Amino acid sequence: MIHGFLKLERGVGVFAAALAGLGIPAPDFMAWCTVVIELVAGTAVFFGAFVSLMCVPMVVVLLVAIAKVHWQFGFSSIKFLAVTADGLQFGKPGVECDLLYLAAIAALYLAGSDPLSIDCWLERMRSSRRQGVQSRPARLLG
Repeated sequence: MIHGFLKLERGVGVFAAALAGLGIPAPDFMAWCTVVIELVAGTAVFFGAFVSLMCVPMVVVLLVAIAKVHWQFGFSSIKFLAVTADGLQFGKPGVECDLLYLAAIAALYLAGSDPLSIDCWLERMRSSRRQGVQSRPARLLG
C-alpha cells in the first residue's frame, strides 16, 4: 500500500518513464495497474479483506519486479559502496526484499485470516446465514 502511495506522490508519470526505460510494454498503463494493485491489494490485506484473492496480483507485481528490475543486481538488498561527505552511498537493490515480500504473501495465504479480519467476519456472516436457512424448515415442521 505504501509503495502505491509513494508512486502517486512522486507522480505516476515518473514511474511510467522508469518502466519505459526498462522496456516494459505500455508503460503508462502498466504504471497505473501497478499503483492500483499496490493501493487496492495493500489496503485489502491491511484490513484482512479478500486476502487469498489479493495475493495473486501482488505476486504478479513482485515477479515482474524481480525479472525486469532487481535480478540484474543480484541477491543482496544492501550494497554498501562508499562513505562520502554526503553520507553513506548504496548500490541498487537485488532480489532479497522481493523474496521476503513473496514469503510474507505466502504466509498470509497459507495461514488464513485473523479472527479480527474482514474475511473472518464475512465467513461468520455466511455461516450464520447458512445455519439460519438450514434451521428454518426444522422450525416450521416443529
